[in-house]
Amino acid sequence: MTRKNKRPANREEFPAETDNGTTIGFTKNCVIFAQGDMANAIFYIQDGKIKVTVVSQGGKEAVIAVLGEGDFFGEGCLAGQQVRMATATAMTDCSIARLERAVAIERLQQNPAFAKRLLSYMLTRTIRIEEDLVDQLFNSSEKRLARTLLLLANFGKEGKPEIVIPKISQEVLAEMIGTTRSRVSFFMNKFRRLGFIEYNGELEVHSSLVNVVLHD
Repeated sequence: MTRKNKRPANREEFPAETDNGTTIGFTKNCVIFAQGDMANAIFYIQDGKIKVTVVSQGGKEAVIAVLGEGDFFGEGCLAGQQVRMATATAMTDCSIARLERAVAIERLQQNPAFAKRLLSYMLTRTIRIEEDLVDQLFNSSEKRLARTLLLLANFGKEGKPEIVIPKISQEVLAEMIGTTRSRVSFFMNKFRRLGFIEYNGELEVHSSLVNVVLHD
C-alpha cells in the first residue's frame, strides 16, 4: 500500500477558496487514517471511493459508510474529536485533499463560502444518517440492499445511476446493511434476474431498482 503526491488535471482543488490544502494520491486498499489515530485534519475526495469502518472491542468490523467524489470525511476533529473513531480506507485509487484542523477552523471563521459548503455537506450527511437509521429499523434486508446500491450509484444526485465500483464484495454489502453474505447473494441474484442490476466485471445499477425500495 502506497501513497504519493498527486494533483489531477481538471479537478476542483480543496477547498476551492484557499490554497492551503494538500492533495495526496492513495492507491487501492491504502489506509488514509486508522481508528485511534490523532484527529488533526479533514479530508475531501476529489476522485475515487473510500470506505469508513469501525471495529468493536470484540474485534467485529462494520462498514458504516462508502464515500465518493465531492464528499468530506474526518470532520469530527472540528468538533473537538481528539482521536479517530473509525478507519478510512481507499476502495479504489483516490485523489484526496487534506486540510489541517487549524487551517480549516481559520477558513470557517474567515471564508463564508467555505463555511457554507462544509455546513451544507454536514447537514446533508446528518439527514442521510437519520434515513439510514429508519432504514435499519423498519425496512427488510432486501430493501436495505436496494437502497444501498442506489446510493452507491449516486442515484438522485445527477438523475441516473452509474457503475458503482469494480468488484465491491458481497461481504462489504452485508456489513453495510446488517445481514449475512448469503442473503446478499440471494437478493443480488434476484435483482439481476429481474434486470435491476448487471454484472460484467463491474456492478451496474439501473434506475428501475428504485421499485424495490418503493414497493410495500
